[in-house]
Amino acid sequence: MKKRAIFFLVIFIFTAILIRFVSFAGEKPKVVVVLKDLNSQYFEIVKAGAENGFRDFSLDGNVIAPISGTVEEQAKMLENVLKENPDVLIISPTYSTPIIPILDRFVEQNIPVLLLDTDDPWKSKTAYIGTDNFELGRKAGILLATELQPGDKVAMIGGENPVISGRRMKGAKISLETVGIKIATVKTDLSELSNDPIPIKEATEEILRDHPDVKGIMAVNDTIAVHVLKTLKEHDLIIPVTGADGIIEMVESIEEGTLPSSVVQNPYDMGYLSVETALKVTNGETVEKHIDSGVDFIFKQNATQRLDFTRDLLR
Repeated sequence: MKKRAIFFLVIFIFTAILIRFVSFAGEKPKVVVVLKDLNSQYFEIVKAGAENGFRDFSLDGNVIAPISGTVEEQAKMLENVLKENPDVLIISPTYSTPIIPILDRFVEQNIPVLLLDTDDPWKSKTAYIGTDNFELGRKAGILLATELQPGDKVAMIGGENPVISGRRMKGAKISLETVGIKIATVKTDLSELSNDPIPIKEATEEILRDHPDVKGIMAVNDTIAVHVLKTLKEHDLIIPVTGADGIIEMVESIEEGTLPSSVVQNPYDMGYLSVETALKVTNGETVEKHIDSGVDFIFKQNATQRLDFTRDLLR
């Protein structure tokens, strides 16, 4: 009887361990992606990449963003996410100063934090996944220069963010000045997140008024570039404009021949790679600190292909 009891006890313990193991194995790592907003086409594409990553890598994932796109709303959202205790947080910080202290609390709770789209020198990040903004600017400058002649003047237009606008403008400036293109003016008083056409229109008209000999414009993102193009059209001007994001309206301008070309980020890859990186982190793998999602050139020859891909994502 004693041996029989021990036998059944061993079977019971083994079964309990097996059930617990199977239950644990069935749990998917939980990953939360917090974006700056979901009102822009750019971040809709990032979301599509992340959600495809969740499916491909069998993760319990969720993509959220502030409705109004304010840093206060994003901070409150992060406070709620912290209570959920996800396995990994992926975040595109609206502004670093008020957000980093909250991210420190994630790290204190042993939740790895991946920065997406917008980098920061914050030492506790596990990785940054996104564009090398200096390289994007450098390529934008090279592309713009191919449409101009040495001695021509260009304008740069963007925002105050040193990580995004600042690095893109710095890269473009080096490329342009290397081949003898002059920087007539630099406008840095626009918000990278704003979709309001009025300030962009006013800034463009100020450039045209103060520097009527400008032969090209480098915009730090497609939202700005599209509104610059519309303002130029109102003034019956056709000059090259470079953007950065590959949104549909910008690529359509290239397909139609309004623009010769532009450089674009890869927001889909950005979202997908961030989720793939999150999976590696949950598996205890070491990941690179900077994962570059790349920069592409768009010309008339490949514009239709890019448009078809983007439209399929956003259906």
